[in-house]
Amino acid sequence: MPFINVKQLAGRTVEQRAEIARELTETYVRVTGVSPEAVTVVIEEIPLENWAAGGETYAAKRAAG
Repeated sequence: MPFINVKQLAGRTVEQRAEIARELTETYVRVTGVSPEAVTVVIEEIPLENWAAGGETYAAKRAAG
């Protein structure tokens, strides 16, 4: 049973997350031939203050402009 885990910064709409799950599932099905029901997609949204790059959180980067 394929399991696809997406980690992204928080802020996408419900519709965007649904489309991401749909597109990932369709691609996996097309490439591997498994049934769509076998594919699990989990989208984890990480708050900007909990994700950092270059030693600075994305919340701080956005606040700085």
